[in-house]
Amino acid sequence: MPPESAGSSAGGAAGGAARGKTFGARAAAALRPGNAGVVYALVLIVAVLTLLSSQMGRPSYLSPTNVINILDQSSLVAILAVFTTVVLISGNFDLSIASVSAFGAAMALSLVGSLGLPLAMAVALAAGLVCGAVNGLIVQLVGINAFIVTLGTMTAVRGLVLILTDGRTITAKDPEAQRALIALQSGYWTVPHILAVLGVAALVVGAVVALLARRSGGGPLKGAVIAAAGLVVAVLDPVLGFELRLSKPTYYLIVIAGVTWAVLRYTVIGRRLYAVGSNAEAARLSGINVNRYRIGAFVLNGLGSGFVGVLFAAKLLAINPTGLQGTELTVLAAAILGGTSLFGGFGSVLKSVVGALILFTLDNGFNVLNLGANYQGVIVGTVVIVAAAIYTIAGRQRQVRRVRDSGAAPQPPEESGVEPARQESLR
Repeated sequence: MPPESAGSSAGGAAGGAARGKTFGARAAAALRPGNAGVVYALVLIVAVLTLLSSQMGRPSYLSPTNVINILDQSSLVAILAVFTTVVLISGNFDLSIASVSAFGAAMALSLVGSLGLPLAMAVALAAGLVCGAVNGLIVQLVGINAFIVTLGTMTAVRGLVLILTDGRTITAKDPEAQRALIALQSGYWTVPHILAVLGVAALVVGAVVALLARRSGGGPLKGAVIAAAGLVVAVLDPVLGFELRLSKPTYYLIVIAGVTWAVLRYTVIGRRLYAVGSNAEAARLSGINVNRYRIGAFVLNGLGSGFVGVLFAAKLLAINPTGLQGTELTVLAAAILGGTSLFGGFGSVLKSVVGALILFTLDNGFNVLNLGANYQGVIVGTVVIVAAAIYTIAGRQRQVRRVRDSGAAPQPPEESGVEPARQESLR
């Protein structure tokens, strides 16, 4: 073999080993308490509630019916938490989400009888989009603090809801309109052999990842692991016979959270959004249009709030001037539990969804255990404060480690505990 070929082969082998090592380091970093702590917290809470309900002679906490109920109850707040996380990552803040959702619900219920559901829904979404655009334009172009602006729009939009409802509860009185709204939100979709479906999907994803890695000169280890996991899951389907039966809002949440996560994690748009939130001036000097990304995050948040408002209207078939009041605090609590930074540049929509699940799991558990409402607020508030304290301390420790290791050899992004999207190229 010529020397050049030998050197090339050795370099390729070394590169493959390094990439394999990097993948192992990434997997280990993803399982650290600082990164997956919110998932461990959810598992621990579910385990404790399961044991307590069993000892008290209550129905099984992990019964399929109860799990489906928790997912359904948390779905609307979790959808709002996904879009709010995008705004927080961009380095801004939005307190108007609940008011915008209530406004969208009022618009949909007011127009669905005369225009039909598609047009009424389009108007509600457009109303949410306009509210988000107003927030973004004022914050970015006028330069007023986002907290002040969205606090003002929260009050102003709530006033619009009061005007639109005339201070009364409005409902969809037309039977055809009611049926259309119910069809949008109510009911369940059952996916049989879900393990087989997930297994085949993982096999395809693993094959694609391995192929892309081979084309770029990398090793196929990551794709092989994904494909092997998919094969195991698919093989287990005939044994377990598991089927997925979830409410429609839960499926909406899965799609929205999955698409948003993929965009943030794997696209240039996501990397730039993290960069804008992390250091807006550095992002601007890199050629990124900071105003465009931050205003876009507000617009997306307004659009999502309008969609949640339509789902809320479809769920209750009614809205009053105080509908969804206070929900913005629950959404922010879910994002904080998920480890999203209030200062921008760091966060994960999937962890925010888990944060919402924690809040509603606690609420559901209190009801199952017949724990008085007097204690629920104290416990939930304490959980939020403790979670925020843990993430703050962990963030400081990561920063100290980065300073200490600044002169050491480079390490993979996850080794330092920093969101990968913030470390990647912004090209």
